[in-house]
Amino acid sequence: MKPRPPTRPPAPAEPPRRSAGSRLGSLPARARPAVAVLLLLALGMLEITLGGITSAPVLATAGAALLPLLWRRTRPRLVCVTVAAALLNFLFHPELLFAAALAGLMGLYTLTRRRVLHPVLVAGAGVTGALLVNLGHIARGVYDLGEAQAALGTGGRLSHFTEAFVLSVVIVATVSAADALRSREDSRRERRAAQLRLVEMERRQAVAAERAAVARELHDIVAHSVSVIAVRAESATYTTPLLSPQARDGFQQIAESARSTLNELRSLLDVLREDAEDRAALAPQPDLDALPELLETHRSAGGDAELRTTGVRPPRSAPLELTVYRTVQEALTNARRHAPGAAVRIDLDYAADRIALRILDDGPGPARNTRRPESTGHGLIGMRERAALLGGRFSCGRGPAGGFLIEAELPHRAAPKPSPGGSP
Repeated sequence: MKPRPPTRPPAPAEPPRRSAGSRLGSLPARARPAVAVLLLLALGMLEITLGGITSAPVLATAGAALLPLLWRRTRPRLVCVTVAAALLNFLFHPELLFAAALAGLMGLYTLTRRRVLHPVLVAGAGVTGALLVNLGHIARGVYDLGEAQAALGTGGRLSHFTEAFVLSVVIVATVSAADALRSREDSRRERRAAQLRLVEMERRQAVAAERAAVARELHDIVAHSVSVIAVRAESATYTTPLLSPQARDGFQQIAESARSTLNELRSLLDVLREDAEDRAALAPQPDLDALPELLETHRSAGGDAELRTTGVRPPRSAPLELTVYRTVQEALTNARRHAPGAAVRIDLDYAADRIALRILDDGPGPARNTRRPESTGHGLIGMRERAALLGGRFSCGRGPAGGFLIEAELPHRAAPKPSPGGSP
């Protein structure tokens, strides 16, 4: 078996050759005007040399048409001199210099692109200048070709304005192209600004929603726990036998501190809810399985609560169960705060398409003939909004025989059953 010849390492790949256009495009923005002027200057010197031009006005106007282009980015108003000098160069030298013509078109493009003047004014001034140059040629007898021209137009005069027509078309085309590019840039800039405004608005809405969610959870969780501390500390001074005066004062201070904390918490909630939509954050936190623990916490604070359920519990739905839990939690908190020691009865009815919740305490309740009490607190507002977010109904007010009654009906959608064919 012959040994294989050693493989040569691959030759390093040559970098791709860049075209002249790409090399010019990679130049810094500040260097491009100078490069363009140098190229036009070289072209103009070549034309002057080949044509043997020695006229001082032609040379002066050619230089005046090229030099202002050096500052066309920083001082675009100077290019007005470029356009005027290019037209004068054509007037003094009817054989149009290509460098002067390009310089004039670059001047028109800059005036329009930089919005130094309105595009209509730029086009109108350019066409007027072309017509005046054409009239100057006619006055100088440049187009007086004798009798051979008499058969064209009216006495041969109409064909003399051909150059004005051609220049006008070129001028209008240049101005239109520059105006279209500028309009495209403005449109792109406006869309970018609109996108930035939209992102900023969405950011503010997200911050507002987060503030509202934090405020809701602070009220639902912290306020509930602090109210339990206040009630238990207050009740300990009356239910604990042989309590020393120092311990009694300590419990009273705890209760006072808890009540002060609740007041500060309400102020904090007002700050968090300022300029924010009060929306519920339906996150899968507590559910119906946590209701017994919530009732036990209420009983340990000196209250009495009873839960009765009827029907078959529907499939688990985190937003629905969270709403039921928060409603019961807020009702128990209000009962401890406004009707200490009152017994609370909670009826939970499971139906095929809804959950009906009824919470009634045997406290004094609101005044008679007040079915829907006006409240500036966040508890009742939060319960009503949570029910509304699920498309349900909520009501509160005085019970039929007194006390405070809360009723909520929350719909739920059952999971779709598979069809006999197996497709959903």
